[in-house]
Amino acid sequence: MAKASKAFVCQACGAVSARWSGKCAACGEWNSIIEETAAPSGPPALVAIRGGKGRAASFEGLGTETRDAPRLPTGMAEFDRVLGGGLVPGSAVLVGGDPGIGKSTLLLQAAAALATSGAPVIYLSGEEAPAQVRMRAARLGLSQAPVALGTETNLANIIATLSKAKAPALIVIDSVQTLWSEGLEAAPGTISQLRGCASALVSYAKASGSTLVLVGHVTKDGQIAGPKVIEHVVDTVLYFEGQSGHQFRILRAVKNRFGPTDEIGVFEMRYEGLQQVENPSALFLSDRDQGAPGTAVFAGMEGTRPILVEIQALVAPSLLSMPRRAVVGWDPNRLAMLIAVLEARCGTRLGAQDVYLNVAGGLKLGDPAADLAAAAALLSSFTGRPAPEDTVYFGEVSLTGAVRAVGHMDQRLKEATKLGFTRGVVPAACVPDRQLQEIRLMPLSQLSDLVAWFGPPERD
Repeated sequence: MAKASKAFVCQACGAVSARWSGKCAACGEWNSIIEETAAPSGPPALVAIRGGKGRAASFEGLGTETRDAPRLPTGMAEFDRVLGGGLVPGSAVLVGGDPGIGKSTLLLQAAAALATSGAPVIYLSGEEAPAQVRMRAARLGLSQAPVALGTETNLANIIATLSKAKAPALIVIDSVQTLWSEGLEAAPGTISQLRGCASALVSYAKASGSTLVLVGHVTKDGQIAGPKVIEHVVDTVLYFEGQSGHQFRILRAVKNRFGPTDEIGVFEMRYEGLQQVENPSALFLSDRDQGAPGTAVFAGMEGTRPILVEIQALVAPSLLSMPRRAVVGWDPNRLAMLIAVLEARCGTRLGAQDVYLNVAGGLKLGDPAADLAAAAALLSSFTGRPAPEDTVYFGEVSLTGAVRAVGHMDQRLKEATKLGFTRGVVPAACVPDRQLQEIRLMPLSQLSDLVAWFGPPERD
């Protein structure tokens, strides 16, 4: 038997090095390298070209009929929406998020709803005692839900417990970083333990037909610890996002083998638990500053769902040699590009101004169509003129100053019409031959047209 060797593994990216160093050469993280015992590997098997012991693979044609994966609804419409319609038997789901964001609350509510419908559910907590979980269940009004609650972190004991009875419909592990296996000489939460424990549980789930949900902690950069090790093993990766000052929570799918990615579910955190938000656009716009300079309403798409959200901007003269650029909820590089386009192509002098941009409600935007709404908010703050309250904006801005077409125009405008907006500033290439009667479109082909619409800055 080969002797076990030592390896130094980065706990942030999973890179392996021969010696310890303070900084990982692969990801640049400091103090993330830990010495682990590598699993002993035997000599490679010598398989002859003829008469080998392998099993012949089977092939199918591209035209073979494929059935959709069966779904098991949890009873929480927003959770099922992000999953693609519900839980898929035999699949593995990884849920990550900041500490205290509400991961355990969300999964406890989903587990209780599924168990109440008659499906067997097991909830294993490795961080909290049973009394703590029962106290949360009592606060949420879920004490009567037939959920089997346990506290176990030993992988062998968990597999043995699950194997001795009928396979449950749902298994929740909170969290995967607390699991450990006796066969691995490493501390819980290290790359070796994560790889071994996650693979064993996923194998059990696929063999038994149970749906496995793993809770994963995130690093200070907001990434699930050991992403290269865990994310490729599971079928679906969900991130639970939110800000401490906001009551809104966003459940976002970043990987889904059985449904669309970038789909979101919106929840509101209350004392009695997470409440589903059926109309997030109305919620995000409920407290918007109407009539104030520096705001614009963006009609965006998150997955298959249209969402209207307010973009706020503040442009003020800078007293610093290098003006500040602060962004919350949007890509800072995209803001820098937009300011450069306004400077070079439109003659708007923002170089000596401090620029602050915020997406109201704590939502993080990744839709490139937010360029036009952000530009409208910046111009409104810079000129001191409020943007019209009944207008929505969407469109992508190129480096030449052109306003480029974006997709899902009908869905964006229908959502805006439903909330009472009567005018839309859109790319000229998106304007259909027959316009909607409920909303009047203002097509733009160049960003300079929007600058001319707001006019020069007001002087005191």
